[in-house]
Amino acid sequence: MESSVVENIVIVGAGIAGLATSLALHRLGVRSLVLEYSDSLRVTGFGLTTWTNAWKALDALGVGDILRNQHLQLQRNVTTSLSLGQQTSSLSLIGTGKHGDGEVRCVRRQLMIEALGNELPSGTIRFSSKVVAIQESGFFKIVHLADGTTIKTKVLVGCDGINSVVAKWLGFKEASFTGRYVIRGDIKLTNKHGLQPNFMHFFGEGFRSGVLPCDDKTVYWFFTWTPTTEEKELVNNPAKMKRLVLNKFEKMPSDIRCFIEKTETEDILTSPLRYRHQWELVLGNISKGNVCVVGDAFHPMAPDLGQGGCCSLEDGIVLGRYLAQAFCKKGESEEQYKEIEASLRKYAKERRWRSIDISVTSYVLGLLLQGDLKLVAHVRDKVLPHFLAELLLKKSDFDCGKLNTSD
Repeated sequence: MESSVVENIVIVGAGIAGLATSLALHRLGVRSLVLEYSDSLRVTGFGLTTWTNAWKALDALGVGDILRNQHLQLQRNVTTSLSLGQQTSSLSLIGTGKHGDGEVRCVRRQLMIEALGNELPSGTIRFSSKVVAIQESGFFKIVHLADGTTIKTKVLVGCDGINSVVAKWLGFKEASFTGRYVIRGDIKLTNKHGLQPNFMHFFGEGFRSGVLPCDDKTVYWFFTWTPTTEEKELVNNPAKMKRLVLNKFEKMPSDIRCFIEKTETEDILTSPLRYRHQWELVLGNISKGNVCVVGDAFHPMAPDLGQGGCCSLEDGIVLGRYLAQAFCKKGESEEQYKEIEASLRKYAKERRWRSIDISVTSYVLGLLLQGDLKLVAHVRDKVLPHFLAELLLKKSDFDCGKLNTSD
């Protein structure tokens, strides 16, 4: 069944990147259609460390204050070496940078998805819409869905995550495996947790972890490491992953360790860490004609800077601005196609080097933080914690700009 309507913009994926892009366009008066493969918004997930740059984007989208009211502002990054048994670094997260005061919160993914989705007009998201093929048709693209539906569009934006169909169409390879995994968990308590509003980092031999309060009653934690062959066979067993984390956390203060102990196994997820090779980001087609990619479809990255979701929000703002400019100009199909193509090229140019910077830094940092060499371990325990804290602040001191269509 072919759609009789030609859509201006089709966005594939209703995750953070897709919803942010659609909302940016909506704020600028441009309608888009978001295709989501599941039958409702995917509100599962854990905490997202939401840094200053992300709050700039959320404010531009008009949802910053909604999320501020639901989450604690984190005051300090406090690092402890479990190998040395001592605190190694404490750095304020609220200092003033080039782009204003620092702001960091651990935002529950569900609440961010709902905040973005609730601002979109009814009918923007088409659920149960899995894209299986993309076809060229003159100045348009025809998107084929699993149910046989076809949709014709002037612009196709891939926000379909790490296994993106759109990224594959643009020529990107599958994301590469870093060799590391992450175990994530969260716990919702009936009473207040009593934690200080800090980002608590813990380092040990071959692993890095964090414990962060989201609000007064919710605590998010993560654990990244390179598993042994035996451990790899257990990654789909949450109970055994929990036991592994607790064994590694033997020297962790009991008032922190208790939150991992109390986490239910159904609230624990283990996943491999993937990234896009830097040369693909340098040479790959972020855009081609009237097609582009955003978020994890564009730049899947290791989580060591906590910038994956933040950069997705930045992408959405920048792309929304450029596309709205293209649709402000009236013209015949060929003229409009050229405007669209030029706007996507501008987006790709603006976002390429920012994404390379964050992605490569995250990857190298991951190698250093979890290296097992004695020299690296010494640097990790004595030097890297403070360096990491400063790097987290430096890379988040960025402003993607407001939503307007002026050049």
